[in-house]
Amino acid sequence: MSRNFALLPAAGVGARMGANGPKQYLDIAGRPMIWHAIQAFERHAAIDRVYVVLSAADGQWQAHDWRGFSKLTVLRCGGATRAESVLNGLEAMAGEVAEQDWVLVHDAARPCLSQALLDKLLAELAEDAVGGILAAPVADTLKREGQGRRIHETVPRAGLWGAQTPQMFRHGMLREALRRAGPEVTDEASAVESLGLSPLLVESDASNLKVTFPHDLEVADWWLGCGIPR
Repeated sequence: MSRNFALLPAAGVGARMGANGPKQYLDIAGRPMIWHAIQAFERHAAIDRVYVVLSAADGQWQAHDWRGFSKLTVLRCGGATRAESVLNGLEAMAGEVAEQDWVLVHDAARPCLSQALLDKLLAELAEDAVGGILAAPVADTLKREGQGRRIHETVPRAGLWGAQTPQMFRHGMLREALRRAGPEVTDEASAVESLGLSPLLVESDASNLKVTFPHDLEVADWWLGCGIPR
């Protein structure tokens, strides 16, 4: 039976947040943001281990308390891009993970992942031949920017989805996909698509937000503190 492993690339600096350090350490509800992302997998009985990929130069990790995590392994092999960090993590964990085991790659900046969404992803992909991702149908009207930040055109939103994480694929398939796709690919699904495969879209919602801009911190803090079961 295939096992399930979580992999969180956390070697970036979060430049769009305008913070003085990596955004994964920004405080949300009294804990570093990445603590909440790890906790979602730590709590779930179907997850065997949680790997976090850090930059070799990361000096902030040890300043925080991680003693509550029994599944956690830290890998200091982060790369210059997300794809490099994920691939380096997959290579580093290869001795403990079989090619057919599932790897759930999750953004360190998505601290609000619920157990219900994790249940749904695991259930819908358990027997899938390719794998897939959490994603939400696009609800807003989309505009393409032209010169001077004026609207160039309205883009039909029918059939468009916003990709989220976790993105869940077999270890061997994902490693091969990222090796072929190169370091600039922006998510794991794109790498798998480059193999000619079509990952499954597993419907998510806005609660699984990614903290990208300063206001997102306030939203995530509210969401985690409002008492909704996670």
